[in-house]
Amino acid sequence: MYLNIVFLPLFGSIAAGFFGRFLGGKGAGLVSILSVGLSWFLSCLAFYEVGLGGSPTYLRLMTWLESDFFHVDWAFCFDSLTVVMLFVVTFVSTLVHLYSMEYMGGDPHLPRFMSYLSLFTFFMLILVTADNFVQMFVGWEGVGLCSYLLINFWFTRIQANKAAIKAMLVNRVGDFGLALGIFGIFICFGAVDYATVFALAPQFSSFTLTFLNFEFEALNLIGVLLFIGAVGKSAQLGLHTWLPDAMEGPTPVSALIHAATMVTAGVFLLARCSPLLEYCPKALLLVSLVGGMTAFFAATTALVQNDLKRVIAYSTCSQLGYMIFACGLSNYSVAIFHLGNHAFFKALLFLGAGSVIHAVGDEQDMRKMGGLRRLLPFTYAMMMIGSLALMGMPFLTGFYSKDVILEVGYATYSGASHFAYWLGSLAAFCTAFYSIRLLAICFLAEPNGSRSLLLSASEGSWLMGSVLGLLAIPSIFIGYISRDLFIGLGTGFWGNALFSLPTHLSIIDAEFMPTSMKILPLCLSISGGFLSFLLHYKYNKNLFSWKISFIGRKLYTFLNRKWLFDKVYNEVINQNLLDFGYHFTYKSIDRGLIESLGPFGLSTSLLAQVKQSRSWQSGFVYHYSLVLVLGVILLGLFSLFSFSLSKVFGLLCLAAILIK
Repeated sequence: MYLNIVFLPLFGSIAAGFFGRFLGGKGAGLVSILSVGLSWFLSCLAFYEVGLGGSPTYLRLMTWLESDFFHVDWAFCFDSLTVVMLFVVTFVSTLVHLYSMEYMGGDPHLPRFMSYLSLFTFFMLILVTADNFVQMFVGWEGVGLCSYLLINFWFTRIQANKAAIKAMLVNRVGDFGLALGIFGIFICFGAVDYATVFALAPQFSSFTLTFLNFEFEALNLIGVLLFIGAVGKSAQLGLHTWLPDAMEGPTPVSALIHAATMVTAGVFLLARCSPLLEYCPKALLLVSLVGGMTAFFAATTALVQNDLKRVIAYSTCSQLGYMIFACGLSNYSVAIFHLGNHAFFKALLFLGAGSVIHAVGDEQDMRKMGGLRRLLPFTYAMMMIGSLALMGMPFLTGFYSKDVILEVGYATYSGASHFAYWLGSLAAFCTAFYSIRLLAICFLAEPNGSRSLLLSASEGSWLMGSVLGLLAIPSIFIGYISRDLFIGLGTGFWGNALFSLPTHLSIIDAEFMPTSMKILPLCLSISGGFLSFLLHYKYNKNLFSWKISFIGRKLYTFLNRKWLFDKVYNEVINQNLLDFGYHFTYKSIDRGLIESLGPFGLSTSLLAQVKQSRSWQSGFVYHYSLVLVLGVILLGLFSLFSFSLSKVFGLLCLAAILIK
């Protein structure tokens, strides 16, 4: 059963990819949907057996790599953390597959698309079920590859090419850090399997490593390197620039990447490595700071974005910041709880956005929509549920995890945690503001788009509506149902899957924090949503007047251009590196030094010698005879001289023997 969970999506991918021409679009889609759907059903059984029944399962298939002390197995670990991820990934992936059958139904390359989706799911399952860091790295690189293929699915579009290459290159930076972290783990522990590394972690708290000719505390260095990997995949501040550009892919791709697969890999990595990170206090400090800053940065950037999918993409970046700083505060269970909750309402938002885009002729600019609440009432209801859950409104899924993260931040009583708490609270205000802004501009405002497109807008098929309805149910109820199981005081659900030192259990202190600090994020969310509704529905002319003022224009430009991160990267870093590469390494070294001393210089010398040798050819036979005679004489003299030397050497050796 357990191996089928992992390998059924691979079977669906192979069937759709290699036999899609014979199966057709619907046949390939049906095979991949059945494969992923069966994997979800088996994941439910695994969740019951492992999570609720408390029976972790470890499977070893065979030896993969073995060289001296380096030993890596193909092995799978199914514990509480794994089965939670399996349920979330396979459930969202199944619904995205179903949605794609209708959304991409008119595309002639539907079998290829379904194959990529199933392959994406397979590599994510490899990542979360791996029993060692090397096997996990296979899944890690696999989801990076599939993201490239899916973002670049419409490969005739230049922007899709650029976005896919950007996602691949930015993630390579994070992957390099993760690879260095795995190397450091092997140097310290002599093993790469989780069980050995986590069991030995306390013994290496005082161990040091030399890196770049500096000496560091080994565990803190490894923790930072692992976190760099998480920063790349989970789009944290600094390596976040690929995430909004990934919107160039089809909308189902955005839902799968942002809800359950690629961007959650970094959070999963930190949670999986919790027994190691607990002994890396400096690394955890960095994690909490970066997470808090990412939550605030992405929320402010989303305030002024006009592309429908980009607003939701930046909200993903912001919510990942919450999860990351929860991990930095050693509350891994709260981070995974929010990860699972976020997957449902974020998939609902993206697929709802896809329904809107599908209805208005593939238009993504919110300024060209408006008035859609009458034309798309069901989609409006679904987007409303997703937005309210994202805002953390009471009794919806987001409320039960997002507010707990902020409470934990305040209750930890450290400078970094309070820094993250206040930034997270401000981000909650911004989240409510841009969520209501999205609803107001798209659905409530007066129509602004093309008359022909708006008049032809209508709800999608029953299949797309069913997927949205199925996602709306957990977006409302799953937080309330699973709260006590995942983060309730005294719960034994996680077992040994997650580990926190007793001094880091701030979730208990959160129960006794001041009530004013508990309800502050909720008050900010409500006020942000109310203010946004007023400004965009009633006082939009006043808002426009403020936007075109001097200060408003500067602030709007700064936020709309994503805090100028792309400008700095392109003009300060990338352009200078390209100039250096061209003018120095290419023109001076490659074309200059190497070619002058290497093949180019050698060929020039030989050519000059050949040209000079032409003057030796006089055409007279007696000249050639003279050269031949001189050559024979020189050869004879050389032979005689070498023979005399050999005789002298032999006499010297004989004399030495006789003397002894």
